[in-house]
Amino acid sequence: MLERILKKDHTKVTFVLPADTPPGPVSVVGDFNGWQPGVHTLKTRKDGKRAVTVELPSKGVHSFRYLAAGDYWFNDDTAGDQDGSNSRLHT
Repeated sequence: MLERILKKDHTKVTFVLPADTPPGPVSVVGDFNGWQPGVHTLKTRKDGKRAVTVELPSKGVHSFRYLAAGDYWFNDDTAGDQDGSNSRLHT
């Protein structure tokens, strides 16, 4: 799930996943972090879900995927758009 907070010159995007699906550590990787795993690792929130917030330029389009333990790559079905095998996010 994606949560967005629109600001004047950027958008705060929070990437949210359930507490244990998939199990183990998960990071969001995309064109906004050079596709580098571990840069934006999801952490457990008070509500039990895992999340990480990234500030992105407003009025942009970004491709991303999640990477879980065991080299398991997957998309975010709530992104609403695909870019080949990647999820696409419009800010």
